Amino acid sequence: MNGWLVAALVLLAGGLLPALWLGATGPAVRRLIGLQLAVVVLVPELILLSMAFGQSSYLIVPVVLVAASFAGTLVYTRLLKAGG
Repeated sequence: MNGWLVAALVLLAGGLLPALWLGATGPAVRRLIGLQLAVVVLVPELILLSMAFGQSSYLIVPVVLVAASFAGTLVYTRLLKAGG
């Protein structure tokens, strides 16, 4: 177990669990905040995991996640506005 993997595990436990809790409970705006927090935690998480495994080709996944998250947030926000 190297330092990159330990950092990834700490980030996973410390950041993703609160994001999942926010995303699963409460009103729609709170769930949107949980979704964004999960993306903010998952992008560095995936970068740390690619460093831990020594595979630079895995870095494409966080890049795609950022782009997909941005588009998804815009759609979700528009749906919230239309419903409220």
